[in-house]
Amino acid sequence: MTLLSGTFARGGAAAAVSDDAWFRALLGVEAALARAAARTGLVPTTAADAVTAACAHPERLDLATVVARAADAGNPVPPLVRALQDAVGERDAVAVHVGATSQDVLDTALLLMARDAIAAVDADLAAAAETAAGLARAHRDDVLAGRTLMQQALPTTFGLKAAGWLAGLDGARLRLAEVVASLPVQYGGAVGTLAASGGAGVALRAALAEELQLASTAVPWFTVRLPVADLAGALGAAAGVAATVAVDVVLLAQTEVAEVAEVGGGRGGSSAMPHKRNPVAAVSARACARRAPGLVATLLSAMEQEHERAAGAWHSEWPTLTELLSTVGSAASWLAESLRGLQPDPPRMAATAAAAAEGPLAGALAEALAPALGKGAAHDAAAAAVREARDGGRPLAEVVATRTDVDVRAVLAAGTSDVGEAGAQVDAALAEHAALTEGRQ
Repeated sequence: MTLLSGTFARGGAAAAVSDDAWFRALLGVEAALARAAARTGLVPTTAADAVTAACAHPERLDLATVVARAADAGNPVPPLVRALQDAVGERDAVAVHVGATSQDVLDTALLLMARDAIAAVDADLAAAAETAAGLARAHRDDVLAGRTLMQQALPTTFGLKAAGWLAGLDGARLRLAEVVASLPVQYGGAVGTLAASGGAGVALRAALAEELQLASTAVPWFTVRLPVADLAGALGAAAGVAATVAVDVVLLAQTEVAEVAEVGGGRGGSSAMPHKRNPVAAVSARACARRAPGLVATLLSAMEQEHERAAGAWHSEWPTLTELLSTVGSAASWLAESLRGLQPDPPRMAATAAAAAEGPLAGALAEALAPALGKGAAHDAAAAAVREARDGGRPLAEVVATRTDVDVRAVLAAGTSDVGEAGAQVDAALAEHAALTEGRQ
């Protein structure tokens, strides 16, 4: 554990892309390849069993030498293959790395790690979504000041805000699930011709995909990096959703707003100001999510690759995707923690909405005045009345009464609590969430 890993390597995704996870994934691919080769008649079953057994016990392999030689080889697969060959002996080494190239093993291992890491990300997103659903349900009709361009606008409800969070989290989960379901195996040999696979390369690719529960492909995807780009896009979108929810929490928890508070034992203190209660989990979720766009950009820029194997762009994907998985996993974990400890303050929300309600009601006031004054004049009169009421600290209805005989009291009273179809939309979001949850059980 490093000084900052508690913040930026939180949750199960970080462990799923660790060095140990890399070795497990690489060895898992080699073991599956040996079994697939045996199934297609290319190697003896006994040899495949020996390779599988060796891969199941990485502690018996000389992994220190693999690490030391990886840089000189350009990637860790060549020294790993040598370590496996030494471990199983000359007779069974025939089942090691059958017909494959380093990229076959590395690409497939990377996607296996991504699948495991996304399972951890999904668990935290699911927890955050479930909490958001509870907040939407509990606060369905609690009035909250709507805010557009960072300024108070018409009233909304906290239930609708939480339902928006819920819809975003559910959408992010669906996108990740779609990408994971389509992750493909990589197997093409040196330049994609399968020339070293004894005429059984296509069948071997299909068998390898079946062994690892990945999709098979008609051709290798050595330099057509759509699987990596799809992962980057879905993970980046998940980070964006997490950041949006987190920034809402941070803004609503500001001292002068105080419409929510983040509760967590022992968290949120300041080294200089003991009175502060900082929304640490939401802040940390934002910090982790903020790292994602740069990593996504690197992966997308690496899509331009040369001929049958890229010189550098492919290599740049390995640490970048693992970092992206880790940071998005951390963001999801922190967000789940933030929402789990979130305490909304409905009376405070209602008071804030009521105190500033008259300004946003200028539109409704203009409509009420239009039949008597005409649209243009009504717009100007409403704007002037709102300014006078705000500057003079007077009720808006009182100011309007000095300017016109039109009785607008009912319009203003209704407008301060008119949240339109907010409740119905909350119900719809909750129903969609319930259907999604039931469908994934």
